[in-house]
Amino acid sequence: MTDRTAAEDIAPALEPLVRERIPGTRGAKIVNFKRTERGFSTETYLFDLDGATGESSGFVFRRPPEVSLFPDYDLRRQFLVTQRLAKSDLAVPHVRWIDSGDNPLGSPYYVMDRIGNAEAPSDFPSYHSAGTYFDADEAGRAKMWWGCVETIAQIHRLDPDKLELGFLSYPKFGTHPVEQAVNYLDWAVRWASPDLPPIFDKALAWLRENIYQPEHVTLCWGDARMSNILYGPDQSIAGVLDWEMAYLGDHEADLAWLLFLDWACSEFEGHTPLRGTPSREETIARYEELTGWSVENLVFNEVLAAVLLAVPLLRLSTHLKLGEHTDITAFCKHRLEQLLREH
Repeated sequence: MTDRTAAEDIAPALEPLVRERIPGTRGAKIVNFKRTERGFSTETYLFDLDGATGESSGFVFRRPPEVSLFPDYDLRRQFLVTQRLAKSDLAVPHVRWIDSGDNPLGSPYYVMDRIGNAEAPSDFPSYHSAGTYFDADEAGRAKMWWGCVETIAQIHRLDPDKLELGFLSYPKFGTHPVEQAVNYLDWAVRWASPDLPPIFDKALAWLRENIYQPEHVTLCWGDARMSNILYGPDQSIAGVLDWEMAYLGDHEADLAWLLFLDWACSEFEGHTPLRGTPSREETIARYEELTGWSVENLVFNEVLAAVLLAVPLLRLSTHLKLGEHTDITAFCKHRLEQLLREH
């Protein structure tokens, strides 16, 4: 295969491929090609087309990172999820094509349309201290939060079989989804860090002792949070993004992920949740109302979430040497200590 294309050479290599693949782009030129600040798990660039006559001129280019943050990273998987969710009512981006074979860019990649006039709340710094959520008024924040909760419930009401999402299960890790999730985590976290901090061993042991049979198995977003939603100027939902971590499992995992990360963005960082942000109890009640399902295993799924998020963070620490002077997994450890102490 061709050597992986350097970041500064992607646009010239991509331009003739865009002209072949996207109608109305003959003679168009790629402009404003720039990397986004979103995440580390997939390398993402935005670009425009000057001279295009099609419906869209704003696009997104994604390819695997040089160092994978998950042991089972699969670009095709996230492309297929996004493509198949287009059959649902979710506001997912329109994916154009994927090239996972030998190609001029030297690595798998895919291209999708960019959703314009919309923005996601800030991750870094926390949305409780900067960005669109911080800048909104109380009513706007409530609308954004509830929009996220409603999106999660909407995802859980989808039929994975009708959408041909059966490939998101993990049968090699166990007989049912919760057991599979725990076994996957045990494998993934040790892959990320051979010298595993003791709190993660303790958490995994606790998870094994408390494995249960889920009443409902649904599509799980995997990375359910406001910063993976694009909101329009009126706080309406314009796009639901980032399906790298999607899987079939217990629906409560997504609710736990949202609450865990909000705790990390507020209490752990020393920020009081912004006025207008619904409480944990209100969020659970609203989710139960939307789905008609009771939430019974939230603590288990918060422990699961804290270990799962530690996988890419440990990988960043051990293989990319990020956080050499600070422990970037500290909030995961702190939350695990809280939860395990209380339960």
